Amino acid sequence: MESDENSGGAMVLVERQADVVTITLNRPNQFNALSEELLGALANALNHVRTDTSVRCVILGAAGKAFCAGHDLREMRSKPSLDYYRALFTKCCGVMQSIQSLDVPVIARVHGLATAAGCQLVASCDLAFAAQSARFAVSGINVGLFCSTPAVALSRNVSRKRAFEMLVTGRFVDASVAAESGLVNAVVPDESLDSVIAGKVCEIVSKSPAAIRHGKYMFYRQLEMPLTEAYAFAGEVMAQNMMEDDASEGINAFLEKRLPTWGAH
Repeated sequence: MESDENSGGAMVLVERQADVVTITLNRPNQFNALSEELLGALANALNHVRTDTSVRCVILGAAGKAFCAGHDLREMRSKPSLDYYRALFTKCCGVMQSIQSLDVPVIARVHGLATAAGCQLVASCDLAFAAQSARFAVSGINVGLFCSTPAVALSRNVSRKRAFEMLVTGRFVDASVAAESGLVNAVVPDESLDSVIAGKVCEIVSKSPAAIRHGKYMFYRQLEMPLTEAYAFAGEVMAQNMMEDDASEGINAFLEKRLPTWGAH
């Protein structure tokens, strides 16, 4: 992994426990701001998960006092070129989209601040759980920059008016407001964050890997479709899912009143 002069090690830490991978942003002295190198390291970590069919779930967290403070503004100002900014935002958007294109659920473990592209990162994950002390903002407007790319992910999680208010004011919202808005699934005491996420991971990995793979693919595709097209697409995916060995095993187990034994991913 790439190293950072202020983090004392790799910019992204990857830990594997059984079939769960934890990816940790590791620029704590910069509040895990998304430098080019950090984005590259995160992209590499996600791509590695993509090629490992034994992974069942990913937890995305961060070291230090903050989850992620967004883009590295100092780095951005050092390269005042339209081509550079286009390439940077394209790279960042690619990382965000790669989270949703993974076969397995990605859970954001949010503590401290999640601002601008950091808030986008939370919104891009499939699930998100926040410590009670966490705060969220899309605050680019405060430095003359509308958070346009974060707006894409944010507006697909919360209501239009709530999203636009956050974008045009740059104000912070606390974790409870983030939960009420749909940006995170739940808010828990800081000391309970890891145990709550561990419980959710256990729920996920107890399900059929094949069903989750089909389901995540279907879920995001159908969101952008008209209703009739979405139903047709979902019906085809469900039919394909029924042809999986896991579906036969799960239904047989239900009928036989026993626990199912799932196959490999």
